[in-house]
Amino acid sequence: MKIFKNKNIKVMLLIMLMISSLQSFGQSAQGDAIPYQMMIVLGFAFVVVLVVLMVAVMMLRVLNTMVRDQAIRRAEEEGAPFVEEESMWEKLDRKVFTQAVAIEKEETITLDHNYDGIRELDNHLPPWWKYMFYLSIVFAIGYMLVYHVLESMPLQEQEYNNELAVAEAHKASLVSTDGEAVIDENNVVYNTDEAILANGKKVYAMNCVACHKENGEGGIGPNLTDDYWINEGGSIANIFSAVKFGFPSKGMIPWESLLSPQQMSDVASYVKSINGSNPPNAKAPQGELYVED
Repeated sequence: MKIFKNKNIKVMLLIMLMISSLQSFGQSAQGDAIPYQMMIVLGFAFVVVLVVLMVAVMMLRVLNTMVRDQAIRRAEEEGAPFVEEESMWEKLDRKVFTQAVAIEKEETITLDHNYDGIRELDNHLPPWWKYMFYLSIVFAIGYMLVYHVLESMPLQEQEYNNELAVAEAHKASLVSTDGEAVIDENNVVYNTDEAILANGKKVYAMNCVACHKENGEGGIGPNLTDDYWINEGGSIANIFSAVKFGFPSKGMIPWESLLSPQQMSDVASYVKSINGSNPPNAKAPQGELYVED
């Protein structure tokens, strides 16, 4: 705690606190940056406050020096030794944080143990450590009563199940702008409509060709036209799920944040429609054989 006796350290801590506050204020309620003009005003205000704070600190240091010099002169006039009063930080360190005994008084707490001239002191544990230990005991008792005895609060497993139930209810209530249920891996259907397949082919050409080639014959990624599948299977739900969640460990990114549910449904239908097309230069089968139910 002696570090806090340095006035410069105190000033730096105050400056850091002000910078942190300014950064927090620098965002609006929606998380957007505040206007440029407002930033200029805030920056100017911060500089003014900083200058005033530095001047105030310097004045306090001058006043402290003057008071100390006057106390030394008074002690010399009275013929008594000058004893400097403990600072607030020193008192806090001695009484609250460590309760350490001064070096000149260590003989009063020296134990009888002597190991090759090394003596042991009977220092107390720091009060903050003891208080935290007592608090942890109280917390543990309260936790046991609330969660295991009275069961007034759900345990982690129950919280997880509750959240799943809420998520499922929310998922079921989702509707798109046209009133239709949002498409997901549970309700997606294979659609052979020409417009749907054309849109799916367009999505495929923009996003999938790099890995699976133009006709689905496979390149970096596997062949999409045969009956062998590496990851899940060849059903429309499996294909939609593969597009949506991807397989990052195998190099396929999830497209959920880049494509709409309708686009993922369309491209899944297109991929299923090219099954058995046998394009030239097709990649050898990979994975397991999938047979449609």
